[in-house]
Amino acid sequence: MPDPAHAEPMMTAHVPGLSRRRVLGAMLALGMMPGSLLARERPARVVTLFQGATDSAVALGVTPVGIVRSWQDPPIYPYLRPALSTSTLVGLETQPSLEDVALLAPTLIVASRFRHERIAPLLEKLAPVVMLSQIYRFQTTLEVMGQRLGREYQAATLMMQYRARVVALRARLAAHFGARWPATVSLIDIRADQVRSYLPGSFAGRVLTDLGFRWNDAARKAGGVMLKLGGVESLPALDANVFFVMRHSRSPAVADYAHRLMTHPLWQRMQAPRAGQVVEVDAVAWSLSGGILGVFNQLDEIEAWLQREGDS
Repeated sequence: MPDPAHAEPMMTAHVPGLSRRRVLGAMLALGMMPGSLLARERPARVVTLFQGATDSAVALGVTPVGIVRSWQDPPIYPYLRPALSTSTLVGLETQPSLEDVALLAPTLIVASRFRHERIAPLLEKLAPVVMLSQIYRFQTTLEVMGQRLGREYQAATLMMQYRARVVALRARLAAHFGARWPATVSLIDIRADQVRSYLPGSFAGRVLTDLGFRWNDAARKAGGVMLKLGGVESLPALDANVFFVMRHSRSPAVADYAHRLMTHPLWQRMQAPRAGQVVEVDAVAWSLSGGILGVFNQLDEIEAWLQREGDS
């Protein structure tokens, strides 16, 4: 894995002799919006303010001029670094820098309603804004961005690739499990002090459902995208034939909690641990990426697991 310390993009928004705040203030005062001035003169200059939008832009063949810092392996997820070497960081997803965004002269800003609705009026003064409500729905993000970027064909092609891979992988899963298919599944996120169970409506949960997995009673009855579980006494709510397990970070605290969890008698009595069907997966692909390329990485990991299981 590349060293994050050497992965920071070199591009920075800077105007010699003027502070970024002064430049932004002057633009707003004069009504000189960079995006509106340059929209007719240059190709789309996209700023993506959440991870799934960044992933989707790259998948569509568009390099964003501005991106937000990754949640893990900063500043950019390793799988996206080659494509984003010229992109400028504009801060955190939770707190993007309006000054940096303005100086990039965007023609389109893709934002999250949950994260950015409060600053939407300011963003709209800089460029047209696409504000997505449910950013874990990767198909919607891809479709909307394809429409706004004139990449409808590319978006449709990516979805056809996804569906074809799902059909093929679903057949492999059915062959692997035989009479036990469809198997039940739990998608587990281990943190430093708690366990979360992602539900059918979550980012990766939708992929597992498309693949034909079933969900246990606790997951089917719950609303939303995720359940926060308490102590180890809550572990039976996870019980299923297969566990896909993410570790929220690589910190020693998470590693210690995962060890204590997986050696606990309640964990070891559940179906997946007893059958040796606990599959550790990458949290970036399964939770943090939010886009179609992350989904393809999920499918790659399931295929690799089946290969390890001896399914050819």
